[in-house]
Amino acid sequence: MSRRRKTGILILCLLPVALFIWLDHSLIRHRLQAQPKSEEQAKAYDSQKYHTKTFTVVNVVDGDTVDVDVPDGEYKHTRIRLWGIDTPETKSDEFGVMYFGPQAVEFTIKLTFGKPVTVYLDVANRTRGKYDRLLAYVQLPDGRFLNEVLVAEGFAYADLRFRHSFYNRYRQLEAGARSGKKGLWQKVTREQLPEWLQRMKPSLLNK
Repeated sequence: MSRRRKTGILILCLLPVALFIWLDHSLIRHRLQAQPKSEEQAKAYDSQKYHTKTFTVVNVVDGDTVDVDVPDGEYKHTRIRLWGIDTPETKSDEFGVMYFGPQAVEFTIKLTFGKPVTVYLDVANRTRGKYDRLLAYVQLPDGRFLNEVLVAEGFAYADLRFRHSFYNRYRQLEAGARSGKKGLWQKVTREQLPEWLQRMKPSLLNK
């Protein structure tokens, strides 16, 4: 076998190896570039991608959680957890279906499903919560904010566990819903409240 032929065979054998190494390094480099390395970089990345941008709601997971039609990392859609509020659970393995949970889901579906919403991040706060969901205020097509409407109409609690820019406002909205006996506040018992709320306000509904 001639030297030229041997050299050609060697090159043909090495080409797949070189191609594999190049592809592997390219994928790693792409992943490093695509994913922010620090919390501040993550906030900047999320702000640029989502803040004041409009997307369509493609799925309602729970009363306070929706999916919008923009990819998030390896996921086809971005999951948004509404900042500052907590609706009764409907899919929790621990709590099951809580009082007024299905009504909250139906209300959110009615207001958002298949509709364009505008996402606002709390720029002074973190952008991601538990399970890496995006934390946001969601503006409806009519200009109202879903977070506020859910609390004001008695479909959600003002979440007192985490501070955010509208913390006091949401507390006032909840107080108005309670006094007006709107939504869940018409018949809810203390035992039906979320455990975190029972711990933080042990005297609530004890009359």
